[in-house]
Amino acid sequence: MDTQVEFGVDTFGDITTDASGERLSQAQVLRNVVEQGELAERVGLDFFGVGEHHREDFAVSAPEVVLAAIGARTERIRLGSAVTVLSSDDPVRVFQRFATLDGLTGGRAEVILGRGSFTESFPLFGYDLAQYEALFEEKLELFVRLLDQEPVTWEGRLRPSIRGLPVYPHVEGRLRAWIGVGGSPESVVRAAHHGLPLVLAIIGGSPARFAPLAELYRKALGQFGRDELPVAVHSPGHVADTDEQARDELWPHYADIMGRIGRERGWGPITRGHFEQEAGPHGALYVGSTETVAQKIAAAVRAIGVSRFDLKYSNGTLGHELMLGSIERYGTEVVPRVRELLADPPRPAAG
Repeated sequence: MDTQVEFGVDTFGDITTDASGERLSQAQVLRNVVEQGELAERVGLDFFGVGEHHREDFAVSAPEVVLAAIGARTERIRLGSAVTVLSSDDPVRVFQRFATLDGLTGGRAEVILGRGSFTESFPLFGYDLAQYEALFEEKLELFVRLLDQEPVTWEGRLRPSIRGLPVYPHVEGRLRAWIGVGGSPESVVRAAHHGLPLVLAIIGGSPARFAPLAELYRKALGQFGRDELPVAVHSPGHVADTDEQARDELWPHYADIMGRIGRERGWGPITRGHFEQEAGPHGALYVGSTETVAQKIAAAVRAIGVSRFDLKYSNGTLGHELMLGSIERYGTEVVPRVRELLADPPRPAAG
């Protein structure tokens, strides 16, 4: 098994609480995210991702600005979005912002493009939700053209056309761009069609059920005449000294955010039983001790054929100090253990 898997962490800049249970200001959360990014580099992680949202419960609406602040305090770790909502943004401006970040950080910028699972940005920027799919399709087509760093001639229907215009700044090489998907086969094929690496956001159910999507992506790359490209996984989790401690620390905060989103979307309240199932061997939550989380990550890497695993360490109101502890354990204990497990061929089941 290839042990050259990369490991990263992601955050949405969730609004957290202090020791007394009081909500922190969005400004303080932003400062905390920068501290978390610095720690991610110190513990040897490969990637730090920041998601874009336009809601009260998440502090980050401009990932590139946060990433630039982290970039000024780090030297090696790659920095990217998780995700950038391309549908409600302008592809030229997205490219320019990440090209600027890439220049400032010596080629460490990445952008993960997606449609987003929240829709607040559409009315905020004047877009029609009825054009949700069409906006992404058209803007992605333009963005991929921009990656070549040549003067662009492009015909748009929902976005004004461009007639032979250059876009600056140029990057030294090629900006690294991914497509983030939540499980749609059409989105997987779209990523292959455009020749972009794939990020699978696995936030519920067995990670192994996403293996057919990864295989579909690889087959589609071949059918489009493209070389093999990386597949990454993004999933939530929390690491503590023991399984019980990790689950007890995470549960009230996970229940809070899932309950809040559930009320908005018409879901029923989440139960502790459902949480325990997702935190178990076949669920999407990587919650537990070093060994438990490492075994589960190694199993997902093998099942899907992952090139990078990103742990979403922020989970609702989970506190800053607990997140720092989780990042540290993940980088210094979990990742080395996963590498050991991947280097050792899995043993066949008894019987």
